[in-house]
Amino acid sequence: MKSEQLDTQYDIIIIGAGPIGLACAIEAIKSDLKYVIIEKGCLVNSLYNYPMNMTFFSTSERLEIGGIPFVSISPKPTRNEALEYYRRVAESWNITPRYYERVESVTGGEGDFIVSSSKGTYRTRYVIAAMGFYDIPNLLNIPGEDLPKVKHYYNDPHPYVAQKVTVIGGGNSAVDVALETYRKGAQVTMIVKKGELDSGVKYWIRPDIENRIKSGEITAYFNASVVAITPESIVINTPDGTVTIENDFVLAMTGYHADFSFLSKMGVSVQESNDYQPYHDPDTFETNHQGIFLAGVVCCGLDTRKWYIENSRYHAENVIKEITKRINR
Repeated sequence: MKSEQLDTQYDIIIIGAGPIGLACAIEAIKSDLKYVIIEKGCLVNSLYNYPMNMTFFSTSERLEIGGIPFVSISPKPTRNEALEYYRRVAESWNITPRYYERVESVTGGEGDFIVSSSKGTYRTRYVIAAMGFYDIPNLLNIPGEDLPKVKHYYNDPHPYVAQKVTVIGGGNSAVDVALETYRKGAQVTMIVKKGELDSGVKYWIRPDIENRIKSGEITAYFNASVVAITPESIVINTPDGTVTIENDFVLAMTGYHADFSFLSKMGVSVQESNDYQPYHDPDTFETNHQGIFLAGVVCCGLDTRKWYIENSRYHAENVIKEITKRINR
């Protein structure tokens, strides 16, 4: 059954109920614009799918939106605190996204877009894509990657108790996973493609992982790459040759990217020569498809370290300011 009829006209449809999607809704409310958020999962769905014990790199005040204080018991807030905070933000601003509804297509042009979803069809003047990049993992594209033992998402260390676990990656996610599973009794091996861990590894975590590697409690192969995965092992190339390691689980913390195919389907130009960065104006965040705007980390392309919550909150203000100006024109 369709949840909306075409004769309902919105000023803005926001795709994604993450922190930046909520920030866009707040700015729309301030400007007295008629909007709706369509979200394929739950509120701040990406944050919900973060590891249960994750701690943010940012301090709580840098994650605040809508003038609602984010109070944390620690200098760095946790995933659970963030989930509660953004729920309270949505409640305080009376934001009620349409949850578990996937946008399937966006057609039309500025002033008259038709947005079709798994539950409804909507008409809107403008579209804001604020859906982040956590949905699609960067694949290794090697034999065996489709085996059940290979995971691109990690939630909790308990399933890996007393297991031989290989963690692929050298960034924060890989380091967190390696330390957590090691401390729950896993035999952990790290595969890092560079000669050292990423420079952006959390400063309060780095000494821990470096000491575990130095002591041999966690085995690490640097300048290494995975060649193949079998049900019983993982095969890697190292500076010293090919190595086969007995293995129960592979946790590939290789990063994620936005849904480039969906952006292209909407008519947004994705620049392959520039890390697949979707084309957008650096001030208004309007794409090449007039009337469609981006907000938040979806702007990154493959360079997912460029934008994050604390430094992309202002996108909402810029986007809504531009849309309001055009509507009032």
